[in-house]
Amino acid sequence: MRIEERYAHILDWFRQHMPSAESELRYDNPYQLLVAVILSAQCTDKRVNMTTPALFEAFPTPFEMAKATAEEIYPYIRSISYPNNKAKNLAAMARMLCSEFGGEVPSDLEQMPGVGRKTANVLGAVLWQKEVMPVDTHVFRVSERIGLTTGSKTPLQTELTLEKHIPGHLLPVAHHWLILHGRYVCTARAPKCGEGGLSAWG
Repeated sequence: MRIEERYAHILDWFRQHMPSAESELRYDNPYQLLVAVILSAQCTDKRVNMTTPALFEAFPTPFEMAKATAEEIYPYIRSISYPNNKAKNLAAMARMLCSEFGGEVPSDLEQMPGVGRKTANVLGAVLWQKEVMPVDTHVFRVSERIGLTTGSKTPLQTELTLEKHIPGHLLPVAHHWLILHGRYVCTARAPKCGEGGLSAWG
C-alpha cells in the first residue's frame, strides 16, 4: 500500500470516530494554557489538571506570577514531575511575558523559558490553529506503530514527516487524534490494539 493511501485511510477513520478531539488540559485563556503545557512535560494531563486550579487561584494572571519567586510557586506544583525546574521556568516565563509582551501570550513562543518546540507547537495548534504537528511521546509512538512514520529517530523527524503527509488544515486536530489514541488505546504498555479500529494498519 502506498503511503498516501495509508494516510488517507487512517485520517478518514479518525474523522469518523473522533470528530471533536481537543486538548484535555483545562484552561480559560492563553496564559493558563501556556502554564499547563509547561507543567505537562513528562507529566500526565490528569495530574496537571489536579494541580492548576490552586495555582491559578494564587496567580490568576501572569502579572501576579511575575511577582512571585520560584520558591513561592513551588508548593503549588510540588506533585508535578520536576517541580523545581518548572517553578523556575514559570517565574521566568511570567516575567518575560509581562516585561516584553504586556502579559499577552505571543505567537512566537520558543524564546520563552520552559518553552521548547513541542510546547510552542501545542500553543500554536490549539490557540491559533497553526498548521503544525506537536510531537510528544504518544504521537511519536503511535505514528510509528500505525505506519505513518517508519524509522524516525527523533521527534523532529516524526514532526516533519507528519506535516509532509497530513493536509495542513487537519494538522491541529490530527495532533489530538494521535495523542488520544496513544493515551487510551495504543498505550506504551499493554496496548488495546483490538479495540482501536486501526489494528489493520499496525
